[in-house]
Amino acid sequence: MSEVGCMDIKTLPETGSNGSSTIGGFDKPCNGNGVANVEEHPVTTTSSMVSAGNGVVSVESGLENGNVEVAEVEYVESENLSDVEDVDTCIKELVAGLDSKDWVLLCESLNNARRLSKFHEEKVLDMLDDVIPLIVKSLKNPRSAVCKTAIMASGDVFITYKDHIIDSVDPLLVWMQLVQLLLKSSQDKRFLCEAAEKALVALTTSVSPTLLLPKLQPHLLGKNPRIRAKASMCFCRSVPRLGAEGIKAYGIDKLILVAVRQLSDKLPESREAARTLLSQLQTAYEESAVPNESEPCSWEQFCSSKFPPSTAQAVLRVTGVGREGPILGS
Repeated sequence: MSEVGCMDIKTLPETGSNGSSTIGGFDKPCNGNGVANVEEHPVTTTSSMVSAGNGVVSVESGLENGNVEVAEVEYVESENLSDVEDVDTCIKELVAGLDSKDWVLLCESLNNARRLSKFHEEKVLDMLDDVIPLIVKSLKNPRSAVCKTAIMASGDVFITYKDHIIDSVDPLLVWMQLVQLLLKSSQDKRFLCEAAEKALVALTTSVSPTLLLPKLQPHLLGKNPRIRAKASMCFCRSVPRLGAEGIKAYGIDKLILVAVRQLSDKLPESREAARTLLSQLQTAYEESAVPNESEPCSWEQFCSSKFPPSTAQAVLRVTGVGREGPILGS
C-alpha cells in the first residue's frame, strides 16, 4: 500500500498462561514522517501507548478466539503526501471507500481524498458534494484513527479549495464540519485536539474572511465555553486578513462589539483573543483614518462617539487609551 494508506492487518497468537494477549513487533513499520497510529478491532481489551521512532504509536488491541488483530494507520503531514498510483481507479472507488464500514479501508480512502485533492484538484472538485458529507461523517467516528484522518482531510480540503468550500458546498455541511472541528479542538484527547487546531488554522488562512467570519460568529455565542474560545481564536486570526480597508468596509464598529462581548467570557483564551482583536482593530483604524472635520479622528474619539461610555471604556482600557481621566463625552 501507499505511504499514506492504512498499512497491513496481522493476526498474532495469544501468549501467556493466564490467557492474556501480547502484541509483538510489527513486520511493516510506518515509513512516513507523520505520527503512526496502530489500531485494531476492539473486542475484549483496551488500548495502550508505545513509542515508535520519531512518532507515537497508539495500540488498540482486541482478543477474539485466542487471536489478536492489529492494523497500522500512518498519519502523513500534508507537505509529505505523495500522489496516488492509479488516479482513475482511485477516483472511481473514492466515494464507496469513504462510506465503508471497514475502518481500515475508510482511513485509506480518507488519505486518498487528501492526495487527490492535492495532486488532482479538478478531478475532485466535481465530487465535493459527495466527498464533504462523508468526511463530516468520519469526523464523528468514535474510532480515533478515523477521526484524526478525517480532521487532516478537512484541513487539506480547505487549503486546496479555499472559498469554494463556502461558496459552493451545502451551507449545512460547512456548518457541521466547522462544529465538529471546534468540538475536536476543544476536547481532552491531545492528538485529536492538535490535529483539529491545525485544520482550523488551515481554514482561517485559506478561506476569505468576508465569507468565514459570518460562519464563525454564531459560535462565539454558543453555550459551550471551550467552543466559544476556539471560535474566538479563529475569529481573531481571520479578521486581520481583511486588511485595514477591508475591516472598514466590513464594519469596524461591528467587529469591536464582537470583541467586547468576548472580554467577559468565562475562559481566558476567549478574553485574550478579544484583547488581541481589539488591538488589531485599533491598528487598522489608525492606519486608515483620514482627518475629517465631520468625523472623529483619534481612536479615543471614535470609540467615545460610537459606543456607550461603559463599552468605550472597556475598549480603551484594553487598547491602552483613556486610562487616565474620563472618556471624552462621558
